[in-house]
Amino acid sequence: MSQFSFTAEELAKNIATKSLLNSPNQIVKHLLTDSRKITDAKESVFFILKGSKDAHQYISSVYSKGVFTFVLTNLDFDTSPFPNANFIWVNDSLKAMQQLMAKHRAQFSYPVIAITGSNGKTIVKEWLYQLLSPDFDIVRSPKSYNSQIGVPLSVWQMTDDYNLGIFEAGISKVGEMGALANIIKPNIGILTNIASAHDEGFESRQQKLEEKLLLFKDSESLILNSQYNHTDFKDKNVFTWSLTQIADLKISDIKSSLSHTVITANYLQQSVSIKIPFTNQVSVENAIICWATLLSLGIEQDIIAKRMEKLLVVKMRLELKTGIHQSSIIDDSYNSDFSSLDIALDFLNQQNQHPKKTLILSDIYQSGISTSQLYQKLASLLLNKGVHQFIGIGGQIMKHQNLFSTNSLFFKDTDDFLKNFNTANIKNQTVLLKGSRDFEFEKISKVLTQKVHDTVLEINLNAIVNNLKHYKAKLKPGVKMMAMVKAFAYGSGSDEVANLLQHHRVDYLAVAYADEGVALRQAEITIPIMVLSPEVSSFEALVKYNLEPELYSFRILEAFTEYLENQNIKEYPVHIKLDTGMHRLGFNPNEIEKLGSFLKKQSVLKIKSVFSHLVASDNDVHKEFTELQISTFTQIAAQIESNLKYPFIKHLANTSAITKWPTAQFDMARLGIGLYGIESVEEEKQALANVATLKTTISQIKDLKKGETVGYGRSGVMTHDGRIATVKIGYADGYPRALGNGKGFMLVNNTLVPTIGNICMDMTMLDISEIDTNEGDDVIVFGEDLSVYDVAKQLNTIPYEVITNISQRVKRIYFYE
Repeated sequence: MSQFSFTAEELAKNIATKSLLNSPNQIVKHLLTDSRKITDAKESVFFILKGSKDAHQYISSVYSKGVFTFVLTNLDFDTSPFPNANFIWVNDSLKAMQQLMAKHRAQFSYPVIAITGSNGKTIVKEWLYQLLSPDFDIVRSPKSYNSQIGVPLSVWQMTDDYNLGIFEAGISKVGEMGALANIIKPNIGILTNIASAHDEGFESRQQKLEEKLLLFKDSESLILNSQYNHTDFKDKNVFTWSLTQIADLKISDIKSSLSHTVITANYLQQSVSIKIPFTNQVSVENAIICWATLLSLGIEQDIIAKRMEKLLVVKMRLELKTGIHQSSIIDDSYNSDFSSLDIALDFLNQQNQHPKKTLILSDIYQSGISTSQLYQKLASLLLNKGVHQFIGIGGQIMKHQNLFSTNSLFFKDTDDFLKNFNTANIKNQTVLLKGSRDFEFEKISKVLTQKVHDTVLEINLNAIVNNLKHYKAKLKPGVKMMAMVKAFAYGSGSDEVANLLQHHRVDYLAVAYADEGVALRQAEITIPIMVLSPEVSSFEALVKYNLEPELYSFRILEAFTEYLENQNIKEYPVHIKLDTGMHRLGFNPNEIEKLGSFLKKQSVLKIKSVFSHLVASDNDVHKEFTELQISTFTQIAAQIESNLKYPFIKHLANTSAITKWPTAQFDMARLGIGLYGIESVEEEKQALANVATLKTTISQIKDLKKGETVGYGRSGVMTHDGRIATVKIGYADGYPRALGNGKGFMLVNNTLVPTIGNICMDMTMLDISEIDTNEGDDVIVFGEDLSVYDVAKQLNTIPYEVITNISQRVKRIYFYE
């Protein structure tokens, strides 16, 4: 495979404003932007990008892993501890990387397709890859790499081994597309649509359209809906499609059945059609865009029709499930291309719940390189990623098994694996399933995954990361972040969420009780953990597992001090809670003098932080009280600091205060419910991503007559002839009995339907008389379109109560896109 590379000296000539080259001939083949994702260290350059934290602090750890070339901006950085390193200074490291990729792109003359729009970019890209692979060797964006960082990383994959590139580009505000256009330099452009996504970054939809179209300023051809056709495109070869207007491809009819859709259109004054194995509206539109693209490229209609009928589902996200024998299963069993494998392995390495990591992988298709080169590259990747066990499935991998380590197993196909592999060997480990669709790895997933009942709580890990970044961006420079993972991470699952937060470098975690902290330590969570409600009985566990207690009264303070003295422990980290108005836990202001005197005399405690809790930071009605709390906290904390003679972390701001009260941020902020997509500050709600979706399924549908009754006590009475559906969720799952008899609603086939009758322990009945649905169909209890706010309103309570009441018997499935 032709791997493009350059020396550190050549890199410096291209982008540097200043350089220090201790190893100028160092070969650079890989671009790094994340210190946690290092593959081939010796042949990598680390771009230190601007973020919420100063990434220069990671140079030491990256250097220790074997990376010797760094692109940075801090002219005062001390390079003396790194005698073998190359340092390349630039004014803006992101712009420098983009500039470098624009030069890389210029080396290739084969056509490049660029896709932008509000929705559908990744699906259209992946379907075009499926449809065009018989004709081209294609390089494409991994997953949905379409950002200011993702596009350069995508384009860097271009080599002479390919003859077509397909890249997607996304923007969230004005001024971003110009850089991406200069990197991709597309010959062919595709605009999917203009919808509500990222509206907040633009003055109007028209402005958003104009910005997105900048991607195609130098393109020769353009495919788009005729409603977006523009007078500036007179010099381009424009191919239009439409459902309603005159267009090159004018859709005349769409007919869907249970399993497929037939789309008919007028093209070149002829009636043409395609059949796709999808029925939803989004898939239909994405298929039409692909159809129009293939026609514009000159692909014959009969060939297009045959390929369209074989389109495969594009699985956009990894699923993290509970596996057999105390294992975790990462299910990505619908594709095995090399780029997405690299991403999936990074996600595998984020999981620290188990000591062993296993990859089960099928043959890799359509890589654009020879199989011997491909599997040599794969073997090297697995070694660099620290995979403990590799299981290869497929004839091609078996032929190259000599390339892999001794801790590898090979099977000719999926049935061979299921017949001969002893699943008892999958124990206390994390397993990544990565397979091409033909291998039907869903059969393996079914065997390795712990059986679950059909009610599940889906947790979107990307949404948690989005929300974390949203609040981090609001913090002042240097302010730390404490994330609350008490109460089973607000119902979302402590281990998995804490592991994600640790990976994204939050400074502290907080739990309610010591046993929650112990569970996190046993799941390999190593960052500091504060315990909010310690008791005397938990002291031994606190110390054994290095948990830091909140001390809120003289009773608990004196008891813990005595325990440490008896154990001959010095300077144990603790946190002092102050009561500035909540009147729940904490030392009162009139106790501070006594507290200071006590702390000054002892040597077993080390005060890591002093903090308090705001009562009503989300409500402007209580503005004066919040100001009083901030003032009181400032004075008391200063008083304690003067007694101790050493600094400590001060924190007061909760989720809503991060936004509304920046003066309350002090040294650290505590992010709670906002992390999980819920906010009490109205203007913040739209900026957060939905994290949790509670889903169930229909067990049975019954036709009933007017006057017949439903459920216990006959409280549900049919007021008309109609149908009811029994779904697999009840009050034992956390769906409250108070939502029975029409007070609660669920979402079935995008339609709200009311409950009927009393909620049972394990079941709920819904009146589905007005909709068309079937047994086995999914039902949304809450999620994106029926929010947890809506359910809380039905119950006259707050969203906190709704999500934390979801029973632990409801299995959590974690998604990572």
